[in-house]
Parts: sequence; C-alpha cells; structure tokens
Amino acid sequence: MDKIAKDVGDIQSRLLDHRPVINAEIRYFVREFEEKRGHRESRLLENLNKIVTETNEQMLPTDLEGMLSNVVKRLEAANHMAERVQQRELEAQQSTQLQGSMERLKEEWADFLKEQQRLKEEVDVEHAKAVGQLSITYSEKKKDLTKFSPL
Repeated sequence: MDKIAKDVGDIQSRLLDHRPVINAEIRYFVREFEEKRGHRESRLLENLNKIVTETNEQMLPTDLEGMLSNVVKRLEAANHMAERVQQRELEAQQSTQLQGSMERLKEEWADFLKEQQRLKEEVDVEHAKAVGQLSITYSEKKKDLTKFSPL
C-alpha cells in the first residue's frame, strides 16, 4: 500500500503540480533569450551607440564659439555689403533726380531767355515809336522855332 500511495502521490504530483514543468520552460526560455537574442540585442545597442557617437562628432562641432564668431563676421560683412548697395542706389537715384532738376532748370532758363528776348523786342519797338514820336515832336518844334525866329 505504501507503494500504491507513493504511485498515487507521483501521479497526483505529475497531474496537478506544474511547477517542475514551468520551471523547466522558464529555464529554457531564459537560456534561448540570453543566447540567441541577448547577443543580437547587445549588438544592436552597440551599433546604435556607435552611430549616435559618430553623429554627435559630425553634427556638433567642438568649437561652437569659433563657429558663432565666424557666422557673426559673415553677417556683418553681408550687412556692410547691403549698406553699400543701398548707398549706391541712393546716389544713383539722387543723381537721376539731380539730372532731372538740371534739365528742368535748363528748360526754365531757355524759357526765361526767350521771354527776355520777346520783352526786349517789345521795348525796342516801343522805344522806336517813342523816338519816332519825339523826332516828330522836335522837328515840329524846330519848324515852329524857325517860323518865329528871324534868321
């Protein structure tokens, strides 16, 4: 009977107690994961670490202040060149305005000279008329004087 009890106990433990099977499955899973995936995962992590290190070295310069000062110098040079271009454009615009003003003044001067010539001719005509009238008047007075004078 002891033997039967022992056999029943073994059967019961095999049917109802799953701990040894579960422990074996866990050991198998851990061994498979560590052997097969563990190395693959560690290789992937090492590759990622290498890529990140290379990217940091390539993307982030070690001399950041030197780079910034270089950028600032280039910006100042660009601003200086832009100011020179604006100054030249302003001078060209002022030169164009000055030329326009000079042309306008020349036209006004030519108009002024024409007007002066016209006025001079009018004055000359009036002067000629006045001289003619005075000549007539003095010649009449001279005639009158000769009439009255005994000579």
